[in-house]
Amino acid sequence: MDRLGRSIKHLITLISKLEDEGIHFHSLTDAIDTSTSAGRFFFHVMSALAQMERELIVERTKAGLAAARSRGRIGCRPCSLSSAQQEQAKKLLESGHSRKQLALLYGVSLASIYKYCPVNQNARTGQNDSDEK
Repeated sequence: MDRLGRSIKHLITLISKLEDEGIHFHSLTDAIDTSTSAGRFFFHVMSALAQMERELIVERTKAGLAAARSRGRIGCRPCSLSSAQQEQAKKLLESGHSRKQLALLYGVSLASIYKYCPVNQNARTGQNDSDEK
């Protein structure tokens, strides 16, 4: 049931629209049948529990991210090239090495080399070629 709607309000609206069309909700796994008053009550209780579960997951995720941040983790992948390697790659590119050679030299993908040494960027100034015109 927690996959059926995003919130209690959304679930209730959805079930109300279905009932307006003469369609009753019947869950096979949770034994909920909205054609009866007890079934409607149980539906509301279960949808409240499902929303609480989603909110707890969000709270725990945020708490875990905050704890990791306090330990110095920022939550993204580490760079494939260090700052020193990036500078060295730019110098090698400027001296005539190809991006493919740099990728093989550093053991990274060609896409990583393009990320750190873009085609439209002047290796000497660090500015876009279009900025110089």
